Amino acid sequence: MKILFVVFIIFYLSSIAQAIDLTVMVTGFKNNKGAAQISLYNKYGTIPDKNQDKFYKTKRVFIINKKIKVVFKNLPKGRYAISVYHDENNNHKLDRGWFLPKEGVGLSNFHNFSLFNFPSFKKASFLLNDNKEIKIKIIYL
Repeated sequence: MKILFVVFIIFYLSSIAQAIDLTVMVTGFKNNKGAAQISLYNKYGTIPDKNQDKFYKTKRVFIINKKIKVVFKNLPKGRYAISVYHDENNNHKLDRGWFLPKEGVGLSNFHNFSLFNFPSFKKASFLLNDNKEIKIKIIYL
């Protein structure tokens, strides 16, 4: 029993040592109204996520001085992508027109949205091997 306990403690401590923090800085909000919804994805095929329910982790934060800072703690190493939207009317969903969002949006590694250049997990993803800071600028279409 003691050996099993020691093995568990070693496994637990090694998993803590491998945990990584991801800091996300988002700028470019046109105002402080509503909130920002920021989602972290870790699987191919999850972006774009029209239902906004395929994320790995998500946070909803208030915008201060037209920017936000979010920290996702204790992440395992891997490939991730981030999406952010400005929920100006605070209805907890991304409002859309016929094809494009009506509210501000942003993605990791992605700076230009159009009908012909739409985001995918492959385009937006990055490798997370160590603590990292990602900067994203919100775009209003």
